[in-house]
Amino acid sequence: MSWISALADLQQRGEPCVLVTIIEERGSTPRNAGSKMVVTADRIFETIGGGHLEFKAMGIAREMLESRRQDTRLERFSLGASLGQCCGGATVVLFEPMGQPQAHIAVFGAGHVGRALVPLLASLPCKVRWIDSRENEFPEQIPAGVEKVVNEEVIDEIADMPTGSYYIVMTHNHQLDLELTAEILKRNDFAYFGLIGSKTKRVKFEHRLRERGFQADVVQRMRCPMGIAEVKGKLPVEIAISIAGEVVATYNASFGQEVKKGETVAKLTPSSRREQA
Repeated sequence: MSWISALADLQQRGEPCVLVTIIEERGSTPRNAGSKMVVTADRIFETIGGGHLEFKAMGIAREMLESRRQDTRLERFSLGASLGQCCGGATVVLFEPMGQPQAHIAVFGAGHVGRALVPLLASLPCKVRWIDSRENEFPEQIPAGVEKVVNEEVIDEIADMPTGSYYIVMTHNHQLDLELTAEILKRNDFAYFGLIGSKTKRVKFEHRLRERGFQADVVQRMRCPMGIAEVKGKLPVEIAISIAGEVVATYNASFGQEVKKGETVAKLTPSSRREQA
């Protein structure tokens, strides 16, 4: 696979990588300026010449991936005995991190609002898992980049979500909503948790959660009703737009902050738009 095809594939799947480019050559070098290599945590695509130069570049790239560095880096290498190469020339290499870790969003429920919401979320640079126990509720065409999950035990899917995930609960069953809520609050490591419903539903859920021993400060992290309050419409698409807007707003308010154990989530709007705000 060529470096450009590999880069496109990795970015589509949201897998972080580093693009390594020789930007300057002096004297005898194994590859010319412009040569590129893509490095992931466990693979490389293309080459910048092999040998100790490439080995050293791979180490730097993977160190950047491990530390989640997002700034570019320039390194100058002398291709002599100290690097174990006999070319005798010198080269300057640019390291560019690509494919930041993406926000992970779990949407529980494939009803009317779910079918309006998921395409909106799919248009953002995030990973969406759309979860329901009812196969026939999903539309025939699932938006690109969305993982459809059919599972009779939808609650089990919560354990597979990484720290700092976004959860949106809108199933067809209030008791299932409650069980999902309890499991999400038990983890208490989410960036956002929204539960569809009215203020009355929230009061009922708060009472039941207190009976289960949940502390008030944990329950308060739940967004219910969820969505932007100023959007008053009742149509599924209006509710979906309201929820999607709140997800983006929540992310923008906390971008760059650690959620737990160094985990972060990705930008949901381009930097140019954030700077204009």
